[in-house]
Amino acid sequence: MATLVRSVARSLRRKNLSSMYCPASTLQSHATSFGFKDVAEEEKSKMVGNVFTSVASNYDLMNDLMSCGLHRLWKDRLVSKLNPFPGMKHLDVAGGTGDVAFRILENIKNVKRRAMQDVLDDDLIEETRIYVCDINPNMLGVGKKRAEERGFGLEKSLDWVEGDAEALSFEDNSMDGYTIAFGIRNVTHIEKVLAEAYRVLKRGGRFLCLELSHVDIPVYKDLYDVYSFSVIPAVGELVTGDRESYQYLVESVRRFPPQEQFAKMIAEAGFQKVEYENLVGGVVAIHSGVKF
Repeated sequence: MATLVRSVARSLRRKNLSSMYCPASTLQSHATSFGFKDVAEEEKSKMVGNVFTSVASNYDLMNDLMSCGLHRLWKDRLVSKLNPFPGMKHLDVAGGTGDVAFRILENIKNVKRRAMQDVLDDDLIEETRIYVCDINPNMLGVGKKRAEERGFGLEKSLDWVEGDAEALSFEDNSMDGYTIAFGIRNVTHIEKVLAEAYRVLKRGGRFLCLELSHVDIPVYKDLYDVYSFSVIPAVGELVTGDRESYQYLVESVRRFPPQEQFAKMIAEAGFQKVEYENLVGGVVAIHSGVKF
């Protein structure tokens, strides 16, 4: 089995996939990459926008299919590391469909239930604000619809904001927490996103990023490559009729900085206590940092 996987992996690499990993010396090229293609910076945001407009209606279904449902556990882990609390002001970026925001809100409400005897807690719940920010209105539309389906349609704590992660409309030092899940690899300038995250967070505020990352375990890495480049685009085409968008998504992972390099970028943005946790052997990683 291992021999077969290595053979298929080598075949994939012969199809010009050997350049898919992004070494530290070429990080700047990520700013103008769309998957494996080099594009002008002004074109990338439009191209990424087209991808998410295309996949919006099937986004959560495809996440289930591509990850075999594991993305739910990964997001649960992200929220548990955030440790939400009643009364917090939180910003979830690239969170259009609401998956992370709903988890945060439910977690806060559970905290309230555990302390129902505390009258002040009701006031804190009222003060809680979770801002779901996404550059794509189609993704936000899906999130609002899901909120209604889950009974959050009239939830005052949820605010849906169309905005750019590289130029947020929120005030300095205004947020207790910042999350971004499966979104930062799609931006044009990672360093601008990190700078904006740092700007809007209060002192003591936490930055958390859940992102598909790099697998370094032999054999498993080859198997992951085969699955990524052969299975995911095919499933995308079968379910949504759009192979190219899912081809881009798997290519964008390979152009994203490796775990250590991304951690360094977070630290360079000003965050302290920077660390990361690999899940499923590095298929995904959760990076975190604190603003002091």
